[in-house]
Amino acid sequence: MPDNLAWMIGAAVILLIAVVWMFLRMKRGPSVPVALRPGRSLPDFVATDEQGNPVRSTQLIGSPTVMLFVRGNWCPFCTSQVADLTRHYKDIVDLGAKLIFVSPKPLETTRRVAEFFEVEFDFWLDDQLNAAKQLDLVMVAAVPSDHRKEYGEDTVWPTALVIDAAGIIRFSDVSSTIVDRPDPKLLLNELRKLQ
Repeated sequence: MPDNLAWMIGAAVILLIAVVWMFLRMKRGPSVPVALRPGRSLPDFVATDEQGNPVRSTQLIGSPTVMLFVRGNWCPFCTSQVADLTRHYKDIVDLGAKLIFVSPKPLETTRRVAEFFEVEFDFWLDDQLNAAKQLDLVMVAAVPSDHRKEYGEDTVWPTALVIDAAGIIRFSDVSSTIVDRPDPKLLLNELRKLQ
C-alpha cells in the first residue's frame, strides 16, 4: 500500500509540473491595444470582402456591429467560436447589428457553418495582415508548422469588438490565450446596452 501511495503522489507531482509547464508555454495575449479601447472610434482600416472588393471599417457607421478577428479555418478554437456566434445570429440582427468576421485567410469552414445555420454574416479578408498590423493584433509565428506552407507564419490575435452605430468601440476583448473567447451571450449583452 505505501508503494501505491508513493506512486500516486509521484504521478500527481509530475502531472502538476506538466500543467504548470504547459501554462507557462502558452502564448499570452496582449492587453487591448490603445486604438481598440472602449470609448475610442474604430480605426479606419481596409479589408477585402468575399467577392474581392475593398471594404472599409468606416462603412460600418450607421449600424451597431459585432466584429471578430479570427485566426483561420485551421484553428479549432476559431471555428468553434464562429459556430457559437452563428447560433446567436438572429439575436444579433434582431438588435439591428451586423456580424463581421475578419481573418487573414479565407474561411471556407466559416462559410459552411454559416450556411448550415442559415445565417448571413460578413466575412472580411485581411490576407496581408495590414489591418492586424495597424491595430496591433499580429501574432508572430503563431501558425502551427504543419499549416505554414499554406497560411504563412503570422496570424491575428483573436479579438472581439462591439461597436455602436456611431463607430465608437463599446466593448473590446483580446483573448489572453489562443483558447479563450468571450461568450456570445456577453457580446449580446453588450449590444443590448446600446439600445
